[in-house]
Amino acid sequence: MKLIKAFFFLTVVAVLGACSSKKDDLSGVQNIPGLGGDTWVPGSLDAWLYDTITVPYNIEVKYKWDQFEFDVTKTLVPPKEEVVIPAMRAIKKVWIDNYINEAGSSFFKKYSPKFFILSGSASWNNNGTITLGTAEGGRKVVMYLLNEFRTKQMDGYRLGDTANVKQIFHVIEHEFGHILHQTIMYPVEFKKICAGYYTGNWNNISDQTAHWDGFVTPYAMSSENEDFVEMIATMLIEGKGGFDKLVNSVPAGTSEDGVTQAQAMDRLRQKEAMVVSYFKSAYNIDFYSLQKNTRKSIDGLFY
Repeated sequence: MKLIKAFFFLTVVAVLGACSSKKDDLSGVQNIPGLGGDTWVPGSLDAWLYDTITVPYNIEVKYKWDQFEFDVTKTLVPPKEEVVIPAMRAIKKVWIDNYINEAGSSFFKKYSPKFFILSGSASWNNNGTITLGTAEGGRKVVMYLLNEFRTKQMDGYRLGDTANVKQIFHVIEHEFGHILHQTIMYPVEFKKICAGYYTGNWNNISDQTAHWDGFVTPYAMSSENEDFVEMIATMLIEGKGGFDKLVNSVPAGTSEDGVTQAQAMDRLRQKEAMVVSYFKSAYNIDFYSLQKNTRKSIDGLFY
């Protein structure tokens, strides 16, 4: 995501003889958020974020609204303050704690992004898709749709919100996957598994069609890098049982692209094996253990 900085220039034209000793009354002028003056007294929420996220992990969480942290062409809304702590507590439990348990605190502090920017709504794109998260240079992650976050511990919990919560974790695992592969690249052989099947038209492809071509999600079809991190995110969030169910759901017959059921299932299993091998060889992480505990943490939010 590229930030657009706006610079405002004020040209003052002085005309001889046109000066006036009268001064404008600016007492009623309001400060513009993000341009200075928008300070606040830190409260219990700020203290919790500082003590729970910033101090132990060196991650700053920004929830106060600042339009210039986002694409200024998009219409967004701030996160509701009451969802910030439940969301960040769940993120800590599902993402931070499990990576630290598997790889250690030094690993996590080295590779984790240093800024979380929160938006209450999704970011809609011109093609009808929505952006649920972005990462910038491995340092900043922008999270959208926080206002839809619900778990069993929160008032107004609804079972249908499970998908929204899982999507937030999916975005985090996806963006962290980018950080990992941009640090140590995955094997080039991964790109060959579905060579020729990547497309910029992914947003018009159904989940079933994507599976039938050997991809875990339609977005995975957008590029090799997105394919790799979508594998990581899907495998972690769905767990081993959920991923196996996805593989076994590939329809019988042949897809429109000429891929048979057996070929599609084999593609998915090849990718699974490469992800598991990559985590072990690149970062000495037991991926199946990470997967098991991540899924267990997610289940604990709902059951």
